[in-house]
Amino acid sequence: MYQAKELTVSTRGRGLVDITGEVRKAVKGTGIREGLCTLFLHHTSASLIIGENADPVVQRDLEAFFSRLVKDGDPLFQHDAEGPDDMPAHVRTVLTQVSLSIPVKDGEADLGTWQGVYVWEHRTSPHRRRVTVSVLGG
Repeated sequence: MYQAKELTVSTRGRGLVDITGEVRKAVKGTGIREGLCTLFLHHTSASLIIGENADPVVQRDLEAFFSRLVKDGDPLFQHDAEGPDDMPAHVRTVLTQVSLSIPVKDGEADLGTWQGVYVWEHRTSPHRRRVTVSVLGG
């Protein structure tokens, strides 16, 4: 059996948005007991990650690292049609991912104890992001 649901995620600008609850609800709503959940983000300037959900300092540290690695307004980048964060947002996405796979066990998204699912917005302004949650199994 296969089922899919689309999520719309509003971001506040650069940073992480926890979508774990929405993913868990989508998986549970399929009625699929065992299988695989695939998440796909339909954008080139944001990404999906599974990260620690217990300590918010982890999120700040990730952002600090990426801010050092890929600087806004870097003269290296020519693509700046939407501002100084345009190309850096694309680079951040390429270095991370837009698709995740999570096992489904006993009708639940089988995440680890400290794992959360996040949309990581790489642009500095707010956006609405589209995520497809696909569940395949029985």
